[in-house]
Amino acid sequence: MYQAAIHKMHVQRLLRGLVVLCVALLLAFPSMAAGQLSIYLQKVQPAEIFPGATRFGEVTGYPPIAPVFRGDSLLGYAYLNSDVTSSVGYSGKPIHIVVGIDPKGVVRGLKLVDHKEPIVLIGIPEAKVVASVNALIGKDLGRVSAGAERPPQVDIVSGATVTVLVMGDSVVRSAVKLIRSNRLGADAAARPGSSTEIRKVDPNKTDTSDWQTLIGNGSVRSLRLTVGEVSEAFRQAGQPGAAGRPETHGPGDRFIDLYIAPVSVPAIGRSLLGDSRYQQMRAKLKPGEEAIVVAGDGAYSFKGSGYVRGGIFDRIELLQDGQGLRFRDRYHTRLPALAAPGAPRLREIALFVVPAEFDFDVTAPWELQLLVQRSAGGREKAALPYNLGFTLPGDYVTVEAASASPPTTVAPSVAEQATPAEPIPEGEPLWMKMWDMNRVTVAITVAAVLVLTLIFFFQDWLVKRPALFAWVRRGYLSFTLVWLGWYANAQLSVVNVLTFFNSLVTGFHWEFFLSAPLVFILWGSVAAALLFWGRGPFCGWLCPFGALQELTNNVAQWLKVPQVRVPWGLHERLWPIKYIIFLGLFGLSLYSLALAEMFSEVEPFKTAIILKFVREWPFVIFALTMLSAGLFIERFYCRYLCPLGAALAIPGRIRMFEWLKRWPECGSPCQRCAKECPVQSIHPEGAINVNECIYCMHCQELYHDDQRCPHMIQVRLKREKFMALSTPVSRGEVPAKTAVTHKGAPIRKAETAPGNPV
Repeated sequence: MYQAAIHKMHVQRLLRGLVVLCVALLLAFPSMAAGQLSIYLQKVQPAEIFPGATRFGEVTGYPPIAPVFRGDSLLGYAYLNSDVTSSVGYSGKPIHIVVGIDPKGVVRGLKLVDHKEPIVLIGIPEAKVVASVNALIGKDLGRVSAGAERPPQVDIVSGATVTVLVMGDSVVRSAVKLIRSNRLGADAAARPGSSTEIRKVDPNKTDTSDWQTLIGNGSVRSLRLTVGEVSEAFRQAGQPGAAGRPETHGPGDRFIDLYIAPVSVPAIGRSLLGDSRYQQMRAKLKPGEEAIVVAGDGAYSFKGSGYVRGGIFDRIELLQDGQGLRFRDRYHTRLPALAAPGAPRLREIALFVVPAEFDFDVTAPWELQLLVQRSAGGREKAALPYNLGFTLPGDYVTVEAASASPPTTVAPSVAEQATPAEPIPEGEPLWMKMWDMNRVTVAITVAAVLVLTLIFFFQDWLVKRPALFAWVRRGYLSFTLVWLGWYANAQLSVVNVLTFFNSLVTGFHWEFFLSAPLVFILWGSVAAALLFWGRGPFCGWLCPFGALQELTNNVAQWLKVPQVRVPWGLHERLWPIKYIIFLGLFGLSLYSLALAEMFSEVEPFKTAIILKFVREWPFVIFALTMLSAGLFIERFYCRYLCPLGAALAIPGRIRMFEWLKRWPECGSPCQRCAKECPVQSIHPEGAINVNECIYCMHCQELYHDDQRCPHMIQVRLKREKFMALSTPVSRGEVPAKTAVTHKGAPIRKAETAPGNPV
């Protein structure tokens, strides 16, 4: 009892200590508890965000705002965008902007006080980005808050599209929120008054319809543009450079067919997604969330080629009631097809979840803005917005009279309103649909992996036939480059490794990795191969860029291009570079996965394989430089710079078998394998460094070659000498009882003894 009391007393003291510590921290850091405006306001002079201002008042409220004065006259207020709304940029870190806004809701000034954007830090001048966002100065966001105007757009800065859009969107969204909170004064335009009616989605309307019916009754809205129409729009907007650079040569070609629909509405969702997928989607929706489908086809992608995991869809924006939302990857799911009968087969179909914080009302009018971007010459880009409006047809809506005192609680989402009593059926997962759609490519990839497995298991039989093995290897590398790389785009990347580790930390989901069938098969094969052969099967056989390097080097050797052999001492100091690059990218991914993905462009895979050299000239020059170096030093990039090879070499040390055979003479005195190894993975002492080996099997060809391997030459000479000094009988080739002398008489037993030639 005494010990229990003592233990209870210690626990109580510990709890009291924690409470005191928390209170002390809150008192010591009030600015952290109430936003960061007080911190960043120290970096701003009043006149920088308000012309003529002389001082700031006391920071108050949450989100915090500070009055701005000229003498004793109130000019307006200052606030920090990141205190009011999300402003996370490409780096994964918030972009902090101090905004000056007057009581009428007009933006009077902006100052970028802190950011971690890599695009701005390493290349594009910050002044250029700031100048683009400064276009918001003077905009009346009070009218935007009242729904009288659409949110203003900033000018696009080529190479920093995501950064600029995030900055502009965060300023507009934060200002509208503050205006609607009535914290800026009565002069700011208020949000439209609440209606005397409450509109809700009818949960009882669940009938499905075909595609033509959905289009006809307005359940699905579309925007259709031709290349010529877009070119003419750029011309009228005063952008002749962009007008002269169409996506295709035919003005009548389809630029984009864009379709939108709210699939959290039961009848529309069941029609477009199918019943099972609709139920799965609805089960995942959190209270207050809605979902829309965006689908497109044509020369222009609404997703954009610059989209990366962890990034933003910078070409589309959801607009409603003066607010805008750009979707991030965590709100996105790729769909293989639309379930409605008669629906066209579209190139891009995306399911987007609208987060609850956006306060999206699916029964009210909303718009999807498509940002059309074109090169205007050099590195400059021009942009045009196209708005596709949507109003939910009245058949899906029920109208109720508003109560005199509306409740303050958040209304239940559509998912909660229509949740059935019976359990939700599982249905077929999305990743299974993806595998079903890619049955042919999956079958070819699996067959290729099985063929490679047979090559490795029967390598001794193959390498004893050098001519056949040479054709097999070059044929397989050609398949890897042309089909696996250029056609199927199944080029693995160090980004896959970083993404996998990041998912283990933040929440692992098999569905994410299973949604890319070929990449999943290749990674599964690589993981299994690491136990048997290390990184060699991928680097030496399944990497399209590695295949491109080796095949181009083979052509160079055939054309008598001189080959450079790196001195062993220098080679031994160069190959660790790729491990340093990998560790740098890995450490960077812990800080920002998006930033690590940007720096992973040290891999030329995307340029040479995925985009087939159709890219900006700096990337193309880098890829061609790596390939050019490989003409003189075989697999130059693989040896010294590839971070993916380094990532695979580290776990490759756990391999369970040693398949590469060596003779006792290897390394001492024989150096033939070491000198002929294409990637110099054999030490002068004769040991094979499996971390650097690409498993080309050239050393195994030499191992069995009795014309080039010194050990096998000695074996062959002994065999030939024995053959010359022995008889068929002494070698056991002819049975003694049937052997006869040259005169026809039987051979006596003594004559067949060893050492007695016939």
